[in-house]
Amino acid sequence: MKNNCNIICVLGATATGKTELAANLAYQLDTEIISADSRQVYKDMDIGTGKDIDDFYIKNKQIPYHLINILEAGEKYNVYRYQKDFLKVFADLKNRNKVPIIVGGSGLYIEAVLGGFKLIYVPRNEILRDEIEKKEMHELIEILKNIKKTHNVSDSDTKKRIIRAIEIETYYQKNDIKDFSYPEIKAKFIGIKFDRKNRRKRITKRLKKRLDEGMIEEVQSILKKGIDPMDLIYYGLEYKFITLFLLKKISYNKMFEELNIAIHRFAKRQMTWFRRMEKQNYKINWIDGNLSLEKKLKISNDIIS
Repeated sequence: MKNNCNIICVLGATATGKTELAANLAYQLDTEIISADSRQVYKDMDIGTGKDIDDFYIKNKQIPYHLINILEAGEKYNVYRYQKDFLKVFADLKNRNKVPIIVGGSGLYIEAVLGGFKLIYVPRNEILRDEIEKKEMHELIEILKNIKKTHNVSDSDTKKRIIRAIEIETYYQKNDIKDFSYPEIKAKFIGIKFDRKNRRKRITKRLKKRLDEGMIEEVQSILKKGIDPMDLIYYGLEYKFITLFLLKKISYNKMFEELNIAIHRFAKRQMTWFRRMEKQNYKINWIDGNLSLEKKLKISNDIIS
């Protein structure tokens, strides 16, 4: 492969057909899939997260996949844990001389593993929190500026996040952080995209299809297992709005309308993230989603060969 590529990334907004392309490419290359999705890690959350497990079966062969169905619904997962899990899988595949394909729409997760973000577990500091939680936003921002040279607006867009940022920086200053070693990652990026109009049509069509396939029943089944409704609402999108519908907080029509709008907005944020990645010198080779699978595979092979 060009430039000794040791991982292939297939990305794109929701409802663009990433899984189908990645699975077929994996079949051709005799390799395996690593999911980069913050919700597909949960068992029983299948339709709502779009696992599309059937896409992993190509000509009666199941394409091996990783970081799907590794946690029980209701548990909390984050990018720190994802990076650790990814590194274990990546090392295993490397030892088996496989060039994996990472596929997903979670830009944060993709960047965290392919960009080698320095993620270190920082415990809660209850003493510090007691000292600063009653302070105003402008006071908290000033504290953060004094301990961290940053222009990252995301650190200070909510009080909760700025307190966590102060907590992390304080931990770094008071603790000797071990050297952060990370394997060399050389990725090739393949993106699938549609124009805004077609993307919106695909999202709405897929939402209707998933509701017909039993997405409401899936959420109902999870709730019957004793999962706290607030835990499902925490996962957002499908699980948030369907849970609210099942709790009789909103009508079916209201659920569909608000969920449809929320998914459209989510897709827009995904594309904004990917454009930002490009500005940071991630070269994403975009493929027109309207092309046939055969043509997409040919272009993908040209990109990585």
